[in-house]
Amino acid sequence: MPENVSYANCCEAGELAMRPDWPGTGCARPSGTARPLWEAPALSTVLIVTTAVDVVGNLLVILSVLRNRRLRNAGNLFLVSLASADLVVALYPYPLILVAIFHDGWALGEVHCKASGFVLGLSVIGSVFNITAIAINRYCYICHSMAYHRIYRHWHTAVYICLTWLLTLVALVPNFFVGSLEYDPRIYSCTFIQTASTQYTVAVVVIHFLLPIAVVSFCYLRIWVLVLQSHRKAKLETKLRLRPSDVRSFLTMFVVFVIFAICWAPLNCIGLAVAIDPEGIAPQVPEGLFVTSYYLAYFNSCLNAIVYGLLNQNFRREYKKIVSALWNPGHCFRDASKGSQSTGPQSQTPPVVNAQHPVQVDTL
Repeated sequence: MPENVSYANCCEAGELAMRPDWPGTGCARPSGTARPLWEAPALSTVLIVTTAVDVVGNLLVILSVLRNRRLRNAGNLFLVSLASADLVVALYPYPLILVAIFHDGWALGEVHCKASGFVLGLSVIGSVFNITAIAINRYCYICHSMAYHRIYRHWHTAVYICLTWLLTLVALVPNFFVGSLEYDPRIYSCTFIQTASTQYTVAVVVIHFLLPIAVVSFCYLRIWVLVLQSHRKAKLETKLRLRPSDVRSFLTMFVVFVIFAICWAPLNCIGLAVAIDPEGIAPQVPEGLFVTSYYLAYFNSCLNAIVYGLLNQNFRREYKKIVSALWNPGHCFRDASKGSQSTGPQSQTPPVVNAQHPVQVDTL
């Protein structure tokens, strides 16, 4: 994670990390060698594409849920929270990182450095915790369907989302006591300095990545077992029957989780290894590998909206309507589901035990 695995004051003199307002030339690389000419254009291109897709995609997600009352259910409120976590990082830290790339160093002062590092951490940890909350929601919906409505009432869901962000803020507080938010010239970002506290860095990787991954893996493993059982014993009335829409809904969020794990695993593995043995491991980590891992993690923030559009027809349909509405601003915020006014919002009825009554999906 950006706040988890940045490296120590990279310059031997330590001046750049101590003075974020310096331009960053001279000791911008720990090795003392000049940057390849292609590196800055490549990194800026990746960041520009990520920022553009991030803003457009996550705004589409949020507007889709706001416009279509059939999408306004407990599960999708967590998607809006996740989209907000991905969106905020594109609105503040990413543009500042682009400025740092263009200036070949941090030129915006220490206040922006600390603030951008904080917002970056807020986005990343918020994404992790929201993905975990989504997995728990899906687990309760499919594996504990009888209690789902009692657990996820509308006001309960709002409380859970607020609790998720409160835990995110609490997780970031120690950074200010450790004094770990500084500028890392290799990735042009103000972020968490790993060697500020080895013990704290290990705790951050475990609590912010490994533990959530374990919880999400458990939830989705249980769901997979139930899905396989439902396919094998679909003819038995005492077993759960899942409609194709239920499986697609689950698969969408499973793919989001897998992509997140793939994008963040390299950086967290590097961070954990370096935290365990900073003097032995840190010099051996190729700078190219570290930078690539970091920008792969950045790139993850724009992928969720794409996954929804590719795998979920409800969001794909709503994306098209929103884009079409841009040509007619008067219809921009019209409810996209006119038919739902007569039939009411789509039921959030969770899976039922009787196979004669197929599941109605608490759909994405």
